[in-house]
Amino acid sequence: MSHTAQDWPIGAALLQFPNTTRDGRSVQDAPADSWKSVLDEVAAEGFDHVDLTDSWLLPGDLPPERLAELSRTLKESGLGVSAISVIRRSVIDPDPGTATANLDHLLRTIDAAAELGTTVVCTGLHRPLTENQRRAVWFWHEPGGADPAGDERTWALAVARLRTAGRRAAELGLRLSLEMYEDTYLGTPESAVRLVTDIGLPNVGINPDIGNLVRLHRPTPHWEDLLRPVLPYINYWHIKNYHRDFDPATGAYFTVPAPAEGGVIDYRLALELALEAGFDGPICTEHYGGDGLGVSARNRDYLRRVLAAKLPAVAAARSVAEADRAAVDGAGRS
Repeated sequence: MSHTAQDWPIGAALLQFPNTTRDGRSVQDAPADSWKSVLDEVAAEGFDHVDLTDSWLLPGDLPPERLAELSRTLKESGLGVSAISVIRRSVIDPDPGTATANLDHLLRTIDAAAELGTTVVCTGLHRPLTENQRRAVWFWHEPGGADPAGDERTWALAVARLRTAGRRAAELGLRLSLEMYEDTYLGTPESAVRLVTDIGLPNVGINPDIGNLVRLHRPTPHWEDLLRPVLPYINYWHIKNYHRDFDPATGAYFTVPAPAEGGVIDYRLALELALEAGFDGPICTEHYGGDGLGVSARNRDYLRRVLAAKLPAVAAARSVAEADRAAVDGAGRS
């Protein structure tokens, strides 16, 4: 393994931080001191990495001098960048102009990621929240945009545009990770694997954010059935969890956010399966509602405990398997 339990890059998501300051200024245009107040808060929760979620700040849209200023501010706060996540900017948005603009934004973000020294840019095909989603108690209670099922022309466009982004990332030594999300071409494990396979680049993989799927108020596969098919393709991971219940008398589903160790996804087993499959990418801890940053820090500590327990066992099993293969090879040559 390339990481230990204690130095594995686990970044905090910035979903809970708005893109405007309390006095109404855009975070994008705010002075570096405003950025530092947020980043210092992340560091104070014990994080040494951050996922620069672009719902807070758009690194790809900063001019060079401000991008350098962001880099300095991160260093002053003692934070590395585990990844940049491009949120709700589908490169196959139904509006052609928006889709093209989103691809341009993704390419600029990849360039900015290289400048900031991260190794991963994460993107997806989910779209901005609808008005009904914004009004809901939890946005996943309402349906959002959906990619057209069976539309091979749109599928081919997704493949071509994400391949373009993947090639740009490869030129800069970065991974591109595609986030699983309902009702998109990354909404099922089978479709996600097909999309990555069709893109056909070794640096393009999957972010198995299965929390996006288990929280839905409708029938969903067991979390393990969502994870296992994508295990060979994981190169980054947004980790969050949900409580989930179903009332057969009324047909009603119920889901709310939960700490990583408390929801329906067993991350102790999930991490073991991923490590056995060779996963070595950064992790991002997320949580919606309440003190999202505080719960994300709790999730980080839990994951480090699990990694401390699982990494030695996985390494030992790998050593045994390698010794067995060497013995078989030696017997075959004798």
